[in-house]
Amino acid sequence: MERLYKELENYGKSDFYPFHMPGHKRNQACMEGDFPIDRDITEIDGFDDLHHSEGILLEAQNALSRMYGTRKSFFSVNGSTAGLLTAISAAVKKGGQILVARNCHKAVYHAIYLRELIPTYIYPHSDNDLGINGAISVSRVERCLEENPEIEAVLITSPTYDGVVSDVQKIAETAHRHGVPLIVDEAHGAHFRFSEYFPVSAVDLGADVVIQSFHKTLPAMTQTAVLHLCSDRVSESLIHRFFGIYETSSPSYILMSSLDACVAKLEKDSHKMFAEFTDNLEAARETLGKCKYIRLIPTEENLKEAQEKREIFDYDRSKLLLSTKNSTLNGPKLSGILRKRYHIEVEMTTENYVLALAAVGDTKEGFQRLCKAVEEIDRLEAAKMESKSSSYKNSSYKSSSMKQMMSIAQAMDAPSQLCILEESVGKISAEFVYLYPPGIPIIVPGEQITGLFIRNVRRYMEQGLNLHGLCGENDEKINVVREQALEPV
Repeated sequence: MERLYKELENYGKSDFYPFHMPGHKRNQACMEGDFPIDRDITEIDGFDDLHHSEGILLEAQNALSRMYGTRKSFFSVNGSTAGLLTAISAAVKKGGQILVARNCHKAVYHAIYLRELIPTYIYPHSDNDLGINGAISVSRVERCLEENPEIEAVLITSPTYDGVVSDVQKIAETAHRHGVPLIVDEAHGAHFRFSEYFPVSAVDLGADVVIQSFHKTLPAMTQTAVLHLCSDRVSESLIHRFFGIYETSSPSYILMSSLDACVAKLEKDSHKMFAEFTDNLEAARETLGKCKYIRLIPTEENLKEAQEKREIFDYDRSKLLLSTKNSTLNGPKLSGILRKRYHIEVEMTTENYVLALAAVGDTKEGFQRLCKAVEEIDRLEAAKMESKSSSYKNSSYKSSSMKQMMSIAQAMDAPSQLCILEESVGKISAEFVYLYPPGIPIIVPGEQITGLFIRNVRRYMEQGLNLHGLCGENDEKINVVREQALEPV
């Protein structure tokens, strides 16, 4: 078959003159910087149209579908965000009901707002030992569906940003018994299918729609993602319709060719690539697991305990969580040391751990640099801990139950006002507030602000974490619904 990325390479070397978009006209002299503009084209003859693919782009997406064994697969150059918006909109009618894991990405909540949906939230297990959100309980899904027969779809995130995997197969079976589809945000699990070292992909476990960010864990460019349609429980025509709404009408051929090239590379070399990757990853986990104060979590021992308690079903071992709970450091300080002293950038920083995200593009030397840095920091902590104990308590991004007073759409569209944080307790939030990453809202519009929420926000600020959604100078205020606008859900 013709490959998109190869055809773009050939076209870039040709003498065709572009009297069409984009405006740089493949003329490097008119641009500042060095960009691959020789391959940056629009929907010209021979290069198909993503929204009405019949040729080379259809072939590229069919190759993706064959590799994952799906009914149909779609490219997204608007990331997993467009895939989530599309899947939810296609599965649930406007104004309908949806069962949503409360630890989902903000894009899910944006879909709820845009489609004026009524969400029922299901909270993940709370793992107090590890300090991270656990899995979604199958029995809780069953109970929610029994109590809310109007629910039209179930959506969960698996794996989470921290790598926690839920029992997708049983959740899918539960959803199907109640006649509704299961949508899985598998943005962080596109690599699962290529090695038995990792959990089984939701694509193979009965999920109806699976969204994956290729750029997160596979060799593809930022903003590339895919949507897999795995059954006929969600309409293919509606998937097409809503992708046409949420995805740009001018998709980047550079990004689409990156997806196609990634598929071609995996078709050819995935076995060798992932064998080397998992060998290096396991060696790194063994080394990091020996550190006493900067601890790798979960270890195989406490993972087994969490599985026995059904707090975690499975775990993605490419997520290297380095806990500071037993040290004099906190997450931001550890992240800062790794950046400034060792020139290592981590994926996410929380109060009491950092996430070093490993992927197939990592080298043996890269893993060794991380291990050496953490070992050195651990030895310094050992010396400190002889005379000083840590004052940091274990806390995390765990979801705490919030009271929904208005729908998301009602709250976001209602008259609102800014309120000083300490004076907002009992009022209704008119805005999302979330830590980024991971982009999971700690409060959503329509939920009642509590004293615990304010205390958590203040603590996050003190730790120097990246908090979005507050207003005013120094983020001292929050947007709340005016009291006269309050209405029951």
